[in-house]
Amino acid sequence: MSMFSSERLAQGVQDLPSLPAVVMELLSNLEQENVDISVLAKKVSYDQALTAKTLRLANSSSYGLQVKVATIQQAITFLGFQTTRNLITAAAVTGCFPNGRCPGFNDKAFWRHSIATAACSRSLARRLRFNQDVAFTAGLLHDIGRLVLVSGHPQAYGEVLAWRRKHNGEWLDAERAILGVDHVEAGVALAEHWNFSDTMRQAIAYHHAPGTPGAGFLAAIVHVANAVVHALDLAGEEDELVPALSSVAWDAMGLNEEAYLDLFRETEQQLEEMSAILMA
Repeated sequence: MSMFSSERLAQGVQDLPSLPAVVMELLSNLEQENVDISVLAKKVSYDQALTAKTLRLANSSSYGLQVKVATIQQAITFLGFQTTRNLITAAAVTGCFPNGRCPGFNDKAFWRHSIATAACSRSLARRLRFNQDVAFTAGLLHDIGRLVLVSGHPQAYGEVLAWRRKHNGEWLDAERAILGVDHVEAGVALAEHWNFSDTMRQAIAYHHAPGTPGAGFLAAIVHVANAVVHALDLAGEEDELVPALSSVAWDAMGLNEEAYLDLFRETEQQLEEMSAILMA
C-alpha cells in the first residue's frame, strides 16, 4: 500500500504557503490577454518586494530593454503584458517556499536548475516560434512537485535522498520507492490547487514522458530543456544525473548542432543573471 494516499498528498498541498492573490489570478489566466493592465499594475504595486524583484528582472540584459523601467505599468508597456506577467510569477514563486526544511536537500541547486530550465525553455520556444512566456513558466515550474514533497514531508524526503544515493537512481524511482508517489503527481496536485491552466498542468504532468499521446508540444520543450540543463550541470549538484531523453521530443525540436551550441551559451548566460535576482 502506498505510504502517501492521494488525500494525504492533497492535504500537503493545502498546507503550503499561498502565493499572493494577484499571482494566483495570473496563473489561472495564463493564456488570456483581456486583463485590465492598470488594475494588474496597481495590485502588484501593493507588494513592494514582489514589485522590486519583477522590475530587476525586467531591467536585466535577458530582456534587452533600451530604457530602464521603474514601474510595473512601464514594464507592461515596454515588454508586453504576457512577459511582465511571466516575470511577476517567477518573482513570486521563487520566494514562496521555505528553505532548509530537509537536511541534504539543496534548495539553491533546485532553484538554479529550475531557473536554467526556464531560460532554456524560453530560448527553445523562440527558435520554434512557440509562446516564449508560457514556455518559461512551464520550465520554471516543471519540478515544483519536489518542493511540495520536501516542504510537506521533509523527514520522509530525507529517506528519498538516501535511497537515491544508495541506488544511484532517478528521482522518480527514489520517490516512488519511499513515498509511493512522485514529484510529477505532487506537481499536478499543486497545479490543480493553484488553478494553473490546462496547458501548464499538461507540461508538468508529462515533462518526463513527452511521447505520451496528448502530452502536448510544451511538454516536449520542457523535457528537452530539462535534459540540456542536467547535461550542462548548471545546478551544481554533486550527483547530477542526465535523465533519459525522449527521441520523439528531441526530433520534434528539429535543431542542428550550431543551434544547440547557441542554446547552451544563451542558457548559461541568462542563468547567472536571473538566479542572482530571483534567489536574492
